[in-house]
Amino acid sequence: MTDWFGRTFDLRLGPPGHGGFCVGRHEGRVVFVRHGLPGELVRATVTEDRGGSFCRADAVQVLEPSPDRVPPTCPVSGPGGAGCCDFSHATPAAQRELKAMVVAEQLRRLAGIEREIVVEPIAGYPDDASGGWRTRIRLPVDAEGRAGVHRYRSTEVIADLRCPQPVSGAMNGIADRIWTPGADLVVAVDGDGVRHLVELPPAEQVTARRGRRHGGGPRGRRGGNQGSERPRGAAGPSGRGEERVEDPEEARREAVARRAATHAARDEWVVDGTGRAVEYVAGRRWEIAATGFWQAHRLAAQCYSDVVADWSGLDHGDLAWDLYSGAGVFAARLADRVGARGSVLAVESARSAVADGQAALHDLPWVDLRAERVERWLTEHVGGAAPRAVVLDPPRAGAGKEVVAAVATAAPARIVHVGCDPAAFARDLGLYRSHGYRLVDLRAFDAFPATHHVECLALLER
Repeated sequence: MTDWFGRTFDLRLGPPGHGGFCVGRHEGRVVFVRHGLPGELVRATVTEDRGGSFCRADAVQVLEPSPDRVPPTCPVSGPGGAGCCDFSHATPAAQRELKAMVVAEQLRRLAGIEREIVVEPIAGYPDDASGGWRTRIRLPVDAEGRAGVHRYRSTEVIADLRCPQPVSGAMNGIADRIWTPGADLVVAVDGDGVRHLVELPPAEQVTARRGRRHGGGPRGRRGGNQGSERPRGAAGPSGRGEERVEDPEEARREAVARRAATHAARDEWVVDGTGRAVEYVAGRRWEIAATGFWQAHRLAAQCYSDVVADWSGLDHGDLAWDLYSGAGVFAARLADRVGARGSVLAVESARSAVADGQAALHDLPWVDLRAERVERWLTEHVGGAAPRAVVLDPPRAGAGKEVVAAVATAAPARIVHVGCDPAAFARDLGLYRSHGYRLVDLRAFDAFPATHHVECLALLER
């Protein structure tokens, strides 16, 4: 088996690939190179080689730089560092172009859709900025009690909190304290500017002596138990191992299972704030668990919901579905469109999010927000009254065959599909096409500046 781990060589970089790297070739093999830009000649060191046709590498020296290159804005994510800011070495405009190229390629390859993509800044966010946007942060704690970030494709913790993504004040004082080894810290800066800081005990201690504090971290007040998604782990420090090839449906099921495990009940110790974050969208107020889900970008919820409301095409008296509805942000916007003579049916599996949404939407009795798995809910509702529009914002792994087929069977006039992973988004669009829906409009937003992540919204009609 070929093993290039640790080898260094020069190569010319080609287009970006999905995952925050550029694609190069050396001696007949494909090399996924981070920290480079298309067209650059770089010196790369292989960081992971599992055999086969490709390996992974870091650009450790740039021999011929791109005109789009700038000094990295993130001191934590360089070669050998964290996985937070894949593109901090490119201008914001170049970052958006890289993401547009990736989205276009995934649509072409996985959905058979040829389309020019433009990635837009989130409405209200400066188009020349790449920091100060993140209001939700999850930090692992190392064995010495230091908060940090995960090394790229590793569970190793780097005790360095200088990443520029968080909004001002979010990280104040965190590096100055010793926390419970193995714990996670959740930071949320809400719509009122209040910071909430919550410590979650190590996952392996969750079942031990429920209700008592674990470890020796700071004392606080106990809060709710809704978690948020942990960074994914992958290869160990050696860069060697076995690569599993999974079909999309298996990968989606495993991602859903991991998400469910992450959201399992864990003690929460509120260190700062109240543990209840206040947020506002279109003049409506939500109060949610600081550890619950909310869009990471401070302006994203308003931006996406504006598009969803506009694309829904709903009139007074219509029926709409909101699947994977969270705390009901989209449901509220749809409810405004259909009015009291209409109806919005919304479903979300996280019970705490549903409870928070029901409280926020208590004055909208024509919204029915339920706590249930989307797949099960669809089996009970497909075949009944047909919705005029269906909105879906599934987890990163996408909606998948079963959900897309059920939605298509319900035969809505319009579908608004939201996705944060270009590959899963493209696969879902391909499934809709197989059921007779066509792509009418698509918008892509740079909701995660300096990273390779991008949010896409699609409007589909029959």
